[in-house]
Order: sequence, then C-alpha cells, then structure tokens
Amino acid sequence: MSNEMTLPTTSESLVPVGRALATQSIFPGALGNLDSYIQAVNRISLLSQADETRLANEYREKNNLDSASKLVLSHLRLVVSVARNYMGYGLPHADLIQEGNIGLMKAVKRFDPRQNVRLVSYAIHWIKAEIHEYILRNWRIVKVATTKAQRKLFFNLRSHKQGTQPFTPDEITGLAKELNVKREEVTEMEARLAGGDIALEIQFENSEESFAPIAYLADSRTEPTTVLASRHGDLLQTEGLSDALKSLDTRSRRIIEARWLHVKDDGSGGATLHELAHEFGVSAERIRQIEASAMKKMRSALQHYA
Repeated sequence: MSNEMTLPTTSESLVPVGRALATQSIFPGALGNLDSYIQAVNRISLLSQADETRLANEYREKNNLDSASKLVLSHLRLVVSVARNYMGYGLPHADLIQEGNIGLMKAVKRFDPRQNVRLVSYAIHWIKAEIHEYILRNWRIVKVATTKAQRKLFFNLRSHKQGTQPFTPDEITGLAKELNVKREEVTEMEARLAGGDIALEIQFENSEESFAPIAYLADSRTEPTTVLASRHGDLLQTEGLSDALKSLDTRSRRIIEARWLHVKDDGSGGATLHELAHEFGVSAERIRQIEASAMKKMRSALQHYA
C-alpha cells in the first residue's frame, strides 16, 4: 500500500464532500509522503465554536459543500492522532488515516450543531468505528472477531496485557468477567494476537529462508503448463513411441526394444551389446552402430510431436 495520501471518497454518499475537498488549496501540489501530509494538516487552523456552528448550519440547511469541506479539513489532525493509537496492529499508518478520514466525513454529514456538542466529540466515535472495521477486515487472513463482545475483547486485550508474558489463569478469569466473554475466548484471542504473520512468498533473495511456504503450499498439478507438459509426455510415451518404432526395420526395432523397453526377469535392465551380438551373429560394435542409427531415426520421427 502506498503512503501517498489522498482524501478518500469510497462511500457514494460522501463523494460530493470529497470532490469539494479536492478543490481546496490547503494542500499545494501532490503530497509525496505521509510526513508531508501530517505537516500539512497540522498547519490547518482550528475553528472556533461559533465558526463551527455557522459552517455546520450552512451545510445542513443549504447543502453548502464548501462549508462541509472546511469542517473536515479543520479536523484532519484529529484523525492522524486517533490513527496513531492503532499502529500496533501491523497496518500502514497511511491506510489507518484514510479510513479514519472516511469516518470523519460521515460524522460531518450527520453532525447536528443544535445538540450543543462540539464536532470533535461527535466525530471521534465515527473515526474510531471506521478504523475498527478496517482493522477487523484486514488485520489477519483469519476472521478474528464476529460478535460485539469479541470485538470489544480484540481492542481491549492489548491494553490489559503487561509485557510479553501470557496471562495467568486469574487474569484470564478477570478479563472474561469484565468483558463479558468466555475464558476460552480470552485464551484464543490472546494466542491470535501473539501469533506472528508468515510471508507466503520469498521476502529476500539468497536468504536462508528462501524456501517460502508458497513453494510447498501451491498445487502445481492443475497449472496449465504442467497439465500440457504431462499430456505431451503421455503422448510421446504412447502414440509417439509407437510411430517411432514403426519407422525402424525389424532388426533395429528388436535391438531398441531389447536394450531400452524390456526388463530381464531378475530386474537388471535391458539386454547388453554382447548378448545381442551373440543373437545376431555380429560384433558388439556393430550392434552399437545399429542402435545409434535407430535412435537417430526415432528422434526424427518424434519431431512431429515436439
């Protein structure tokens, strides 16, 4: 995932706000990395409560997208701050920020200034909720939390853990009671959080761990090139070999079959040059010459199957 920051507009209902943000001149040019983005959002002025209320009313009553954009921009630093607290899950900080920005945009869309609550207090819940959903979708290949209680356990377990030592039985019992889950769920979630990820593919060439799991987990039997090669081999061993033997005279065919296609009763392999020489009444050198000539003819016949 790239660290280049762009304000996300993945939700259809947020697209107008996202477009309005894109027209703002707060970010001159393209921001090349995360650090420059964070520096840029920290330079954006905060809004007073009066300005915040005025902009929120303009957006609610007149659908003024410029007002909504100013509300979002003034709170981008809040998203950066919240996202920083979730960096322990192994996900890129930039991606966490982008998901939090979506939560901020949703909060601005639903914010009602008549409730006499500052946007920062209202938005933080939406930001956290969006980041939580992103982490649960992407943190592991295996789904780690499904019920509300399990999600609460997932995000609270790390803060309860002191050091790297596993929980004691008493600590597991106390956590299960506090978070309203079973003891087994606490134990299982702790094991998942402690487990490391394994790269399926080679991360560094010429390393001692170059034999990555992808090498033995992948089933190459159904790979197109493997299937074609297997079919081609079968064809050569049946139809191809039969046609190649038909191209030989009787003596040459007998020598090839005796040398390479027949096995002796004791399993010691084909006939020797001397055995065939005795059979045909010629020298062993002559049998070798006939064999070489026959092999050449067979290779020529097999060119059709190449």
